[in-house]
Amino acid sequence: MSPEPAFLLHRRPYRETSALVDLLTLNHGRIRAVARGVQRPGAKSRQRLQPFAPLFVTWQGERELKKLALMETRGHVALLAGEGLLCGLYANEVATRLLPLEMPATDVFAFYTALLEALALPAERGLALRRFEWSLLEARGATPRFATPDGVMLDGQIRYRFDPSSGAFVPSDNGIEGRTLRYIEQGAWQQPGLAGALKAVTRQTLAPLLGSGELRSRRLMQDLVQRRRVKR
Repeated sequence: MSPEPAFLLHRRPYRETSALVDLLTLNHGRIRAVARGVQRPGAKSRQRLQPFAPLFVTWQGERELKKLALMETRGHVALLAGEGLLCGLYANEVATRLLPLEMPATDVFAFYTALLEALALPAERGLALRRFEWSLLEARGATPRFATPDGVMLDGQIRYRFDPSSGAFVPSDNGIEGRTLRYIEQGAWQQPGLAGALKAVTRQTLAPLLGSGELRSRRLMQDLVQRRRVKR
């Protein structure tokens, strides 16, 4: 096979000197493979196989668990710290949990690449993360229906909440205004004041797919916010 652009999503030790890795690839989506020898101290492959590092990879094997045959760098590692780093870890975690193995996801790869470029810039971070989350929902065919469960158009003056059982929206006094949801549906995500509602919709839509297990990256983010509050 030709070398495939890829990013590391998750890595864990395997046997004595190897690792099991989940990679996001351009044409094959998420693959799982054994990376032999990467746990050896001083191994060049160990230095290359890092989060947020652009890679070229090839692999062997027809089953779900592959064997990496080639791994080379194809650019600079995104240097992230603080909140930007935690957002990157969150993106890796949700992609690992949401993408079925070997399901093509070229749009997810494109938005992930754009996300890494934006994470170091606080002003661009939030919107890039929402676009990446949305690409995951699209890949899973799980974007919300911007209507009521029986197909009625949302009223701009009524508030709604997302209903996981129907994938649509139902009236709720504590929900989001219908006109705001229309902006989200139209992709007008840079409208002033839309960030909070957009985040709420994406998180509510992702929740049923992620299941009940806690996201480790989200817990780390909450801990960071708490420490900042204590310092004030």
